[in-house]
Amino acid sequence: MSTFGKFLRVTTYGESHCPSVGCIVDNFPPGVPISEEIIQPQVTRRRPGQSAITTPRNEADLVAIQSGVEGGVTLGTPIAMIVRNKDQRPGDYKGDTMKQYPRPSHADFTYLEKYGVRASSGGGRSSARETIGRVAAGALCEHYLKLAHGVEIVAWVSSVGNIHHLPPTPEYPTASHNPKFLELLQGVTRETVDKTTVRCPDPEVAAKMEQLIADLRDGQDSIGGTVTCVIRNVPSGLGEPVFEKLEATLAQGMMSIPATKGFEVGSGFQGTEIRGSQHNDLFIRNPVADEAIKNGFAKPKLSTATNNSGGIQGGITNGQNIFFRVAFKSPATIGLPQETVTFAGETDGVLEAKGRHDPCVVPRAVPIVESMAAICIMDALLQQGGRRQAMLTT
Repeated sequence: MSTFGKFLRVTTYGESHCPSVGCIVDNFPPGVPISEEIIQPQVTRRRPGQSAITTPRNEADLVAIQSGVEGGVTLGTPIAMIVRNKDQRPGDYKGDTMKQYPRPSHADFTYLEKYGVRASSGGGRSSARETIGRVAAGALCEHYLKLAHGVEIVAWVSSVGNIHHLPPTPEYPTASHNPKFLELLQGVTRETVDKTTVRCPDPEVAAKMEQLIADLRDGQDSIGGTVTCVIRNVPSGLGEPVFEKLEATLAQGMMSIPATKGFEVGSGFQGTEIRGSQHNDLFIRNPVADEAIKNGFAKPKLSTATNNSGGIQGGITNGQNIFFRVAFKSPATIGLPQETVTFAGETDGVLEAKGRHDPCVVPRAVPIVESMAAICIMDALLQQGGRRQAMLTT
């Protein structure tokens, strides 16, 4: 399906080399001030051709609002946004070798098995080009969340290959126990993240990551990595147990991004290695609740001394920072010769893939992760808002 969300409905369209890509956002609230200038910065952060360690495809990726906005405010009707594809090269995928042989670990073969028709121009809907619509929709949602609740969403590259930013140590077996990581969650900004090409907030670690990606790019190879994301100032009470717990919705949203292979929230997999007495988040009085109410943003009266839960307990937000990590595999399309077999399964051969592709997707995945997070939170917020309106008061 190409539609995500229960109340807020985001539908994306387009393939990697078709005339345009974009999205339709349905059930977005009316009266919200919006413009292309608000949407464009996130779309620009996702665009190709940003640096020497990303794909050289040259796209301006200028977003245009087609409907649902008038006089600079949303109407409450479906909002359509479009981005024209300019630097199309479908011919890169029409050589005899590329037509006959599926790329190893790519979606060429599985899409053919599912639909019976092969998209000849690149990865079709499996291409990361599809995510432009998500990023435009996510920027729209993020704008509302910031205005209504002061929500802040920041993601960054936390590893490339075996190079990790703040890896676990014997003293801090989980990131959620590491004071440096907790300080990062509270204070990291997009401006800090974007100071390095690879979008890691530590310049020294970033330099090592960039060198690894550059070396593999020059060798016609690729590498994977992880992206960590924090969502600050999220209202408590969001999430729809039992099958739409907020971490489940976030997992679905993140795992729908191309090249993802793993998701964890809070202490994640590392949290399985410590005892309950170390993992439990003890309740304390919330020291900022009264001040937050004065500023117009409600906060629960209780807080937690630690945040191994990652801001979600029982599938429902507890008012603490939500943080999670997403794993991205090494891009499948590489220039090295790889043994494969024809689509028909008749002839063995060697494929050296053509086209323009990222040697590592995580730097450009950062705004995609942020955008899917915004869509998930917005959808949960609208669902909870509807419930509160329907509640009987005494």
